[in-house]
Amino acid sequence: MLDNLFKLNQNNTTVRTEIIAGLTTFAAMSYVLIVNPAILSQSGMPIEGLITVTAIAACIGTLMMAFFTNYPIALAPGMGLNAFFAFTVCLTREIPWEGALGLVFWNGILFLLLSVTGVRTKIANAIPHALKIGVQCGIGLFIAFIGLQNAQLVVDNPATLVTLGDLSKPSVLLALVGIILTAVLVIRKINAAIVLSVVAITVAGFFIPTEEGTLTKVPDAIIGLPNSMADTFFAMDWMYPFTHFADTWDIVFAMVFVNMFDTIGTLLGVSRRAGLLDKEGKLPKMGGAMTADAAASVAGAALGTSPVTSYVESAAGISAGGKTGLTGVVVAICFILALFLTPIMEVIPTMATTPALVMVGILMMDSIRQIDFDDLASMATAVVALVAMPLTFSISEGIALGFIVYVGVKLGTGKFKEVSPITYVLAAIFVARYVFDLK
Repeated sequence: MLDNLFKLNQNNTTVRTEIIAGLTTFAAMSYVLIVNPAILSQSGMPIEGLITVTAIAACIGTLMMAFFTNYPIALAPGMGLNAFFAFTVCLTREIPWEGALGLVFWNGILFLLLSVTGVRTKIANAIPHALKIGVQCGIGLFIAFIGLQNAQLVVDNPATLVTLGDLSKPSVLLALVGIILTAVLVIRKINAAIVLSVVAITVAGFFIPTEEGTLTKVPDAIIGLPNSMADTFFAMDWMYPFTHFADTWDIVFAMVFVNMFDTIGTLLGVSRRAGLLDKEGKLPKMGGAMTADAAASVAGAALGTSPVTSYVESAAGISAGGKTGLTGVVVAICFILALFLTPIMEVIPTMATTPALVMVGILMMDSIRQIDFDDLASMATAVVALVAMPLTFSISEGIALGFIVYVGVKLGTGKFKEVSPITYVLAAIFVARYVFDLK
């Protein structure tokens, strides 16, 4: 039955290999169960059920990818998109989390329409390559900055805006040790490097005393039933984008933009490693993969989480031999089983999640090598976008400034024919947004 469903023989793989690959992928990305709730809770969302929401959203998205495409690619709430949701949409723009979930819902619907109609391809081709790279790297810096800030490795300063935190504090020093440990494990190609680092720092916290006991609180149990997600389940205000259109149009655009290029980049990168691309370097079932990604975001909004997207950590399972959707089914099952370890995950301190955020940010910066440093227009576009995101604490502002700089430089150097009409329109909209304060 499994062979007929997933074409195991045709793909030259076995059930055993697919199971091992699924376990490997889950181990590599399971940190999302800890980090996603920690980030989303900053928006004001009740944290109690967010571990459950994260696991179920990952399970649904991964199963969609498995059965829509038969690809060994796992999905979960996206890093960067969750930071955008919490820190830009909810905290900076002061949109209630229920309304933010409504934005995620319509982002998924719009992304789905763009995917099934093929419009996404035209948009993707029209956006400057330098801006795509700048956005991805900028999100990486943004995530790393959030991690450093959460652990108080970076703190505010009235004179310089930010400065180094107090390394004499055990929690701050332990977070720094965790960053080094994570980097070492990743460099040594240790499976589940990020998760192992989180576990190590959490365990170390048991032995560091504080006024309230220890840095890591002792869990009430090892195994327990998953927490209810009743507080977030269908709590989205799906009409919010329509009743607050002037305040939210740019946010929906930014979500679709980031989601689209994050998904395309991840799918192509992972698929190339898996040997899924055709002779022209295209993914045969790209439409199905994008549809699964978009539908997963719609489901995630209903459950109560930020956009769900494909995870680059799927490459770990592919390296272990995963070739079909059976790998994804194993990942989905692991996410559900992990929910019974919720009591342990709930006591993981903030300092232990910092290394995960910083390492994810570092890995996202990998694309910076694709910037053409001999082309000042491309370099200026990418650098402005990637620097603006952490400094303005907003992914959407980085995208907007990137568009404006790219078009401005091309016009100023007489290379206006190199700019697509779509890029001109978007840059004009962003200029109008700032000039007339349309936000």
